[in-house]
Amino acid sequence: MTTEERRAEVLRRLQAATSPLTGTRLSRELGVSRQIIVGDVSILRAEGAKIFATPRGYILPEDEPSQKKITLVCQHSAEDMEAELNAIVDNGGAVLDVIVEHPVYGPIKSDLFLESRRDVKNFLTKMKKCQANPLLVVTGGIHIHTVRVPDEEALADIRRELQALGILVNIA
Repeated sequence: MTTEERRAEVLRRLQAATSPLTGTRLSRELGVSRQIIVGDVSILRAEGAKIFATPRGYILPEDEPSQKKITLVCQHSAEDMEAELNAIVDNGGAVLDVIVEHPVYGPIKSDLFLESRRDVKNFLTKMKKCQANPLLVVTGGIHIHTVRVPDEEALADIRRELQALGILVNIA
């Protein structure tokens, strides 16, 4: 298989996938190193493919025109991260990413695609296992989430719960 054929196969597998595919799985199935897959994904992105790297693996997000994307500005400690994420997913939202404004590098964004308590639990377990600090430590807890919601009622419920937790930052 040529390099171009392998990249086409990576893209085909992502398009056919019903759940995220890890670089390790793709490398094993295609008989190359995980680093080769990481490079292939980078090149596919540069060529315009909308591939997202999430804590669960690579995905091609589906366009859902009936759903709305909004941004929420939040502030809390690392200890409150689980409560924040669960408040969003429990009320029908999906946490698509987290963005912080680094004082030197500017905006730093990480794709999350957390849609359920199970996703949140797996994400937090991975953070703990890797001894990784959440991005919010860079900004004293201030960060932005892009959240997908099915309707205005879900958005209102999410905002109400985050306000009750003292997490939502009201922007005047």
